[in-house]
Amino acid sequence: MKISIRATFKRRFIAGLLISIPAIITFLVIWWLFKFLDGFLEPLYYKILGYHVHGLGFISTVVLIFIVGIISTNVFGRKIIESFEHLILKIPVLKGIYMSVKQLVDAFSPESKVSSFKKFVIVEYPRPHVYAYGFLTKECVMRTLQDQEETNLKAVYIPTNLIYFGDIALFRDEHIFFTDIPIEDGIKIILSGGIATPSKISEVKG
Repeated sequence: MKISIRATFKRRFIAGLLISIPAIITFLVIWWLFKFLDGFLEPLYYKILGYHVHGLGFISTVVLIFIVGIISTNVFGRKIIESFEHLILKIPVLKGIYMSVKQLVDAFSPESKVSSFKKFVIVEYPRPHVYAYGFLTKECVMRTLQDQEETNLKAVYIPTNLIYFGDIALFRDEHIFFTDIPIEDGIKIILSGGIATPSKISEVKG
């Protein structure tokens, strides 16, 4: 009887834990996002009002982001944004940071007409017999100094933390497994921690 009660308790507890973990993580992410966005304008409101109003900074930030979205979708707004980008690109340090972040965000943007990601691939990384998902981003030629021999290489972006952070590695063609998985599905696989991986992956010509 004791074993039955213990087994039942264990089974119910694990079931509750499996349901609770996604909910808790989702709540923590939403709470972090709320605190992050609220922190932008909350100090300004504190100086104006003299006391804290939790949520006011969050609401104002969301409204501002929405306004920027409206502005960016019309001709006049695009001119303003282009002028802003032109100004940033004149500043050496900000230029490198801004363009790197913008290119990465554009790669995942559904509004982007030309994706920076060419193919969803599998590579042997970070050591032999260990495989990782990656996105083919660029092709380049490496020329040796001694004999001027040229080697064709492909740059592969390998996400390591969710999807916006990762490593960049260069591979020869023969070391890349070109999959039949579309870029959109590849992003879903990364975001799901591999759960969305299809049961069968076919190789295609690179």
